Amino acid sequence: MITGRTQNLGVIGWPIAHSLSPVIQNAAIEAAGVDYNYTALPVAPENLAAAVAGLKALNYRGWNVTIPHKAAIMPLLDEVDKAAEIIGAVNTVINDNGRLTGYNTDYLGFMGALNSRKIDLAGKTAVLLGAGGAARAVIWGLLQAGTAEVVLAVRNPAKAQPLAEEFSPYGKVTVCHWTEDLCAEQLKKCSLLVNTTPLGMTPKVEACPPVDWSTVNPDAFVYDIIYTPAETRFLREAREHGHAVVNGEEMLAGQGAEALKLWTGIQPDLGCMQKALRKALS
Repeated sequence: MITGRTQNLGVIGWPIAHSLSPVIQNAAIEAAGVDYNYTALPVAPENLAAAVAGLKALNYRGWNVTIPHKAAIMPLLDEVDKAAEIIGAVNTVINDNGRLTGYNTDYLGFMGALNSRKIDLAGKTAVLLGAGGAARAVIWGLLQAGTAEVVLAVRNPAKAQPLAEEFSPYGKVTVCHWTEDLCAEQLKKCSLLVNTTPLGMTPKVEACPPVDWSTVNPDAFVYDIIYTPAETRFLREAREHGHAVVNGEEMLAGQGAEALKLWTGIQPDLGCMQKALRKALS
């Protein structure tokens, strides 16, 4: 029941009607029995500053941030957490009595699926397909986990090189073209292969990054951050070649759980959130 004491949370983006964050967050809120409410809030880019001021004035406890506001919101906040600053994106804002602090929980959500499977990447190699915005949180999570080398396998190495250089103070990040021999050599030794591109996402489900599975380390774990469809062509091919796989559902639920923990101080029921997500997707 929503009352005058209920604390408000939400997610801002443009468009936002497709967001599943209200589904997973309200499921966790109900399971925890805390007095919060979470809603989707459509905010056009030109209205971002006004929206942030309005949410602050309305005493929202906090909100998630999605496309296209993750970078644009940063100058509007009083403080930005170190991880979010390095990643260059904020996806969670906390309002502490009018002081706004930005965080990034995407990298924690990404790593959660690996940690729950006890996949230790310390001293090992990870290959990331793509070097767009989604790759930034993944790179940071892997470097924080002690990964020896993060290889960005891309179709335009020159475009990806600045990203590698940006993260180089924190660990070894290299770039290669995803069809050249150097990439094949990295795939042979990698312990983790991640698709951070949108290739294969609904509705273009037959699209797939160009991976020669015969060159991939047979023991490599394969991760696709896409969650619609539940099994992309990339994951299907990986599974058929004997690889253990995971899609982006746990990342989405995990980043939401980390955000809810920041706002409320409770440890959300991640299983409950994943169940609500799967139900909504089906």
